[in-house]
Formats: sequence, C-alpha cells, structure tokens
Amino acid sequence: MLNFILLQAAKGAAAPAGDAGASAMGGGMGSLIMIVALIAIFYFFMIRPQNKKQKEIRKFRDAMAKGDKVTTAGGIHGTIKEVRDNGTIILEIADGVKITIDKAMVYPSAQDVVATGADVKR
Repeated sequence: MLNFILLQAAKGAAAPAGDAGASAMGGGMGSLIMIVALIAIFYFFMIRPQNKKQKEIRKFRDAMAKGDKVTTAGGIHGTIKEVRDNGTIILEIADGVKITIDKAMVYPSAQDVVATGADVKR
C-alpha cells in the first residue's frame, strides 16, 4: 500500500504543472468543502438543538418550586413538596408517600408542558 502511495506521489511530481496538478488540487478542495458542510449539518441539526434543550431543562430545574408537578427519569410522576439546598427534592408520589430524589433526575410533567405551552420536549 505504501509503495502505491509513493508511486502516485512520484507520478504527480514528475507530471507537468498542467491539468494533472490542477485536477488533483480541485479534488482535494472539493473533499474539504464536503467535510466542512457535513460538520455544519451535524452542528445545526444535532448538536445545537440538543444544547438548547439541555439549557431549557436546566432553567426548569433552577426554577422548581413547591407544588410543581414533575416526572422523574424513572417515570415516576409526583408533586414537589420541598426543594432542598443540597440538590435533592422531596417528591410526593401518592397521599402520604414521599421520596427524596436528586434534582438532576427530574423533568417537567407532560401535562404541565401542554398546559403552559412550554417549549421543553423529552
């Protein structure tokens, strides 16, 4: 494989500076443009929307208050009874049944998103 590459390089160096050199440069430039375009497509269709969604969820978690209806990462629906300073919340999942969970594992309830028209999606 290395011999083939070296032969191609020697052939390109020995060729006159006419069409062969120009076509090789044009092909390389076209490939570079395609790679840049592909990176831009990935950024605008995958990375940017994900960052926007994470920012909205972070904003929701910072604004959580007593009485908000939420859904945990495990799918448990409940109402916030207390937000603690150590990064946990007390969630009431049934009458008299309270659990302590990490704030990072909470998402807005689907009913609240529909009712408020919020733009947070899961």
